[in-house]
Amino acid sequence: MKVHVLQHVVFEGLGSIEEWLIGRQAEVSWTRFFADEPTPPELAIDLLIVLGGPMGVHDEERFPWLAGEKVFVRRCIERGIAVLGICLGAQIIAGVLGGRVYANPVREIGWFPVEFLAGAADCRYLSGFPEQAEVFHWHGDTFDLPPGAVHLARSAACRNQAFLVRERVIGLQFHLETTSASARQLIAMCGDEIVPGPFIQPASAMVSQDRRFTAINALMHRLLDNLFPPG
Repeated sequence: MKVHVLQHVVFEGLGSIEEWLIGRQAEVSWTRFFADEPTPPELAIDLLIVLGGPMGVHDEERFPWLAGEKVFVRRCIERGIAVLGICLGAQIIAGVLGGRVYANPVREIGWFPVEFLAGAADCRYLSGFPEQAEVFHWHGDTFDLPPGAVHLARSAACRNQAFLVRERVIGLQFHLETTSASARQLIAMCGDEIVPGPFIQPASAMVSQDRRFTAINALMHRLLDNLFPPG
């Protein structure tokens, strides 16, 4: 199994996905945009993972590599490669497929529930998911669903939390991969965003219960198992 990862900042990595990839003995390659690494010229991969980051989809003037990243993501989708986008990654997918990406009315940072919708019940990749789950969020932007997408989840703060498009392309606005360690990295690097707000938790509340991370990491592994069944 060959997997390519698009990483935007050093402090937003694979989290619990790394454990799953090791278990599958996956061959993993990277484009670390913060280190000026290029995307690969060939698309000989089974899965593309597009991680999160504090920049916005439209910040190409500040981060010129965003333009090339969008082209690469679109090429992978058009080739029928499975794509998983997380947070910024989901916004990039939505954007390249024709969805509008813009500021959400409120920031959503911390642990808040998402409701999985009727489309999720019919999505084999979310088989075994509950009707509602408390998940980890850290975002200020949102997106409109791209044409043809199936709406999978929503929260009180953000209507479009997850979608499926073109059979094997999944966008998650929320984080299932976050571990206690990666949450602490986010807090250390983006703590200035933790300000009073209806959907912003104190930093101490975000890392106070390890069981929360265990639960979302299990869902992340389940999604990946459903996308690439073992054996």
